[in-house]
Amino acid sequence: MKRRTILAAGVAALALATGGAFADGHAKTKVGFIYVGPIGDGGWTYEHDKGRLAVEAEFGDKVETVYQENVPEGADAERAITQMALQGADIIFTTSFGYMDPTNAVAAKFPDVKFEHATGYKRETPNVSTYSARFYEGRAIQGHIAGKMTKTNKIGYIASFPIPEVIRGINSAYIHAKKVNPDVEFNIIWAYTWFDPAKEADAATALIEQGADVILQHTDSTAPQAAAQKAEGVITFGQASDMGEYAPLPRVSSIIDDWAPYYIARVGAVMDGTWESTDTWDGIGPGMVAIGEISDAVPADVKAEALAMKDALADGSYHAFTGPLNKQDGTPWLAEGETASDGDLAGMSFYVEGLTAEIPN
Repeated sequence: MKRRTILAAGVAALALATGGAFADGHAKTKVGFIYVGPIGDGGWTYEHDKGRLAVEAEFGDKVETVYQENVPEGADAERAITQMALQGADIIFTTSFGYMDPTNAVAAKFPDVKFEHATGYKRETPNVSTYSARFYEGRAIQGHIAGKMTKTNKIGYIASFPIPEVIRGINSAYIHAKKVNPDVEFNIIWAYTWFDPAKEADAATALIEQGADVILQHTDSTAPQAAAQKAEGVITFGQASDMGEYAPLPRVSSIIDDWAPYYIARVGAVMDGTWESTDTWDGIGPGMVAIGEISDAVPADVKAEALAMKDALADGSYHAFTGPLNKQDGTPWLAEGETASDGDLAGMSFYVEGLTAEIPN
């Protein structure tokens, strides 16, 4: 009875979140989303939920979408994913790195359900796909603008967790800031959260107090933007979504994650029976990563350079990780003109030469 009560409560909660999505029976394709933050975070989860809404707009009454927000990574995630599968979802998108093992564990128990895991790399059963975006391409553009615009030569970086995705972003931003400003220094604060506005604001404030006049973030809320807005002469960049309400200052541009085309394509594949297990890693070229409008606070020549880099990244004529590059300890990594392999980038666990911080365990 207790288990049945728990499941009933879960059904009610999810139905409430989607306006009674299960009321019409099982004729529609059911599409589920598991979110690590709230849909109103203004960043990561907000953009994934825009993708969910795009699925509804594309397929109309042929689909029902359900979501659960604020799901912690770990055991709680496995319970939430299981609950969604039990409720008859045909495809479930799990949208945070820490959902990787829970997604694969649940997928093994529900072979007829399709599972899509964002930013992970494990596909242990034929009903699991992985997908991510080349955020590091956007970080390269941010680094270029940051290196050109800093007056203190100190750039602050709010990092979430020490996983390859975040380390790649730090390295990419640093490489491109250093290229245009050899005197630049990076100060990194690890927040150990994806979404915690208070903690993110404290990190931004601490970095500004340490002299940073540019704040980069790999966390999901707009709190660093608000903190920087209170300081004079500090610029920021939106993360995951445009965060354009803070333009033209402090936010001077942004990385925007556009998941809608992928979600529409994958749901369509379930509907027409063509879904297969795949690994997708797209960037600026295919449109999964967009660069938010560069505001007029950025000098015209810097803006032109940034847009030229965007075009070169998009058409493949430039790679954000092009040698010569050494690892932090001075050992050679990439020779002159050599570019990093996807394998090296996917498992990146080191800083490039010049960064003085240590990567925490």
